[in-house]
Amino acid sequence: MTLLSGCSHEICVPKMFTSLLQVSHIHKSFDGAPLLRDVSFDVAHREIVCLLGPSGCGKTTLLNIISGLEQAENGQVLVEGQDVSGVPVHRRGFGFMFQDLALFPHKNVRDNVAFGLRMAGLDLQAIDARVSEALELVGLAGFEPRDVNQLSGGEQQRVALARSLAPRPRLLMLDEPLTSLDRALRERLMNELRDILTRVGQTAIYVTHDQQEAFALADRVVILNAGRVAQVGTPQEVYCAPADAFVARFLGLTNLIRGWRSEGGGREVKTALGTLAVADSTCGEGDEVTVLIRPDAATLDLRDRDVGDSEGLKVDGTLVERSFRGGHTRIVIRAERTILEFEMDSAAALPPAGSPVRLSLRPEAITCLPAGEE
Repeated sequence: MTLLSGCSHEICVPKMFTSLLQVSHIHKSFDGAPLLRDVSFDVAHREIVCLLGPSGCGKTTLLNIISGLEQAENGQVLVEGQDVSGVPVHRRGFGFMFQDLALFPHKNVRDNVAFGLRMAGLDLQAIDARVSEALELVGLAGFEPRDVNQLSGGEQQRVALARSLAPRPRLLMLDEPLTSLDRALRERLMNELRDILTRVGQTAIYVTHDQQEAFALADRVVILNAGRVAQVGTPQEVYCAPADAFVARFLGLTNLIRGWRSEGGGREVKTALGTLAVADSTCGEGDEVTVLIRPDAATLDLRDRDVGDSEGLKVDGTLVERSFRGGHTRIVIRAERTILEFEMDSAAALPPAGSPVRLSLRPEAITCLPAGEE
């Protein structure tokens, strides 16, 4: 599935922020094995940053270090320039929303949302005002007396979010809060969640292994690989210009082939498919590179049909597989010994599997990455 469309070489510049949080050179090991290695990034005021990566890459441990639940072996966590390593969890002014929600089953909605406010010592009138405000923000106005055990999964998610937002934390941390929901509900809630956080100007760190969630929610993403920061950027930046083959594959971009820069520079790369024009010139002359062909790169014609003078390399191959995915159809092409996957408009007329086809590849959807395993 195409996560972002309309990529161009001119990446959109994100809105400007000033830093609230700085994570600087964090190291952490378990049983002598390194888990986090020299992790650094920042989070600005009113910014939503997603920590994105596969299971076991250190996302939750990093969140625990930021919150104060765990201590790093080296490095610093700075909040508005101040090292908070000695500050206990309850004094950092952070809010939490976890995967298991941790709602109190014996308390109603009002008392669940009010819990943190009572712990903070607010008076009854202020608590009631904050609870009403938070529930209205998440679309649950009037739910105060409801039994949380009688709520739907989506409503329970909203109660947990209201409880996290009610104390007005300076930083809200969310650890895969939508994982247990079905696809349709997750899709709806992740869009609503970004809208809510943006409306109140909430600074947030969101942990997920799901790139669609990260792209829907984030102003920027921090992609982790084996405890290291692989790339930091806006969703459009990391999708259109992955830092390396790992990032590309993790984002579902599998068309990676070996290439060599043409002598004399320019934006041409020699590959087993032929000479490709690429969208950038980041790799030096004569260098071996990995070429990424995005799934939106191809237009498709039958081999015996005149394709005219359209731009882009023409690649002949065989249609191995086609799979209807709703808004698009996924196709698999074999060109010589290379297998390529593309996404075509579902309304396009496609030949049956086994048919010869011709592709025209758009240069703006082809990117040069550092050399590595294809």
